[in-house]
Amino acid sequence: MFDSGVGGLTVLHECLVSLPEEDFVYLGDTALFPYGDKDTAWLRERIGAISALLLEGGAKLLVIACNTATSIGDDVAREVAAEHGVEVVPVVEPQAEIAAAITDNGRIGVLATPNTVESGAYRRALEAQGRALEVTEVEAPDLAPFIQQGSPFDESTMEMARSYCAPLKRAKVDTLILGCTHYPLVAPMLQRILGRDIRLVSGGHAVAAAVQRSLERRGLAREADGEGDYRFLCTGEVDSFRDLGTRFLQMPLGEIEQVALHT
Repeated sequence: MFDSGVGGLTVLHECLVSLPEEDFVYLGDTALFPYGDKDTAWLRERIGAISALLLEGGAKLLVIACNTATSIGDDVAREVAAEHGVEVVPVVEPQAEIAAAITDNGRIGVLATPNTVESGAYRRALEAQGRALEVTEVEAPDLAPFIQQGSPFDESTMEMARSYCAPLKRAKVDTLILGCTHYPLVAPMLQRILGRDIRLVSGGHAVAAAVQRSLERRGLAREADGEGDYRFLCTGEVDSFRDLGTRFLQMPLGEIEQVALHT
C-alpha cells in the first residue's frame, strides 16, 4: 500500500480492522508530499518506481491509498503489477461505486487536490456507474498540506473549509466524496459546515471492502487465525513519519524504514 504521505494510513486503518489476519507494508512518499500540485509526468515515473519496490518485496496485492496517484498513475501501477501477476486496488472506483449507490438526489460532490480534479478520474468513475448524476468537483489545494502539518484548528481554518464547501452547498449535493485520504481527519468540520444530512464517502471503508473481495476472488485471503504484521517504509524523516502516522493510524507504529527512490 502506498500514499504520498501519511493520509493513506486512514485507509490502512480500515484494512487492519477489516482484515486483521493479513500482513501489510505501507510506503509513505513523505519526501515528495504533496502530490496534488506536482508535475504529472514526473509523478507517473514515481508511481512506477514505488509500485516496483513494493512488488519486488513479494506483495500479493497492491493498494493505491492515494487519490492523486490513482487519478494520474493508476495505469502505470497496473502495468508494473501485471508483470508480477498482481492485482491493483485503487481508491477512486470503490468510492464512486458507494457514492452512486447511496445518493438520493443524484447530486454528488468531490473534494480533492488540483491534480485529482484535473484528471477527471472521479467524474469518469461516476459516469461509469450507470446513473444520471450531477457531479460538482472542488479543488482544495491547501487542505491536505494543512492536515499533514498537524496545524491547529482556528477560525481561519474554518473559513478555508467554508470556502471549499460553498460551491458544494450551492449545488445542493447530498453526497460528498472525500477525494483525498487526508480528509477523514477533518470530516467533523466538513460535516458541520455542510449539514448532518450530507453523506461523506471516505476511501477507507470502500478500499477495505475492495481489498477483501480481491483477495477472496483470487484465493489469496488468509484464514482468520490471528493478527498479521504491519510495517512501514517512508522516503522522508522517520521521526516525523512516526509522529504524524500515529495520529492518522490511531494505532502504534512499529518498524519504520527510510528508503530512497531514484526517479
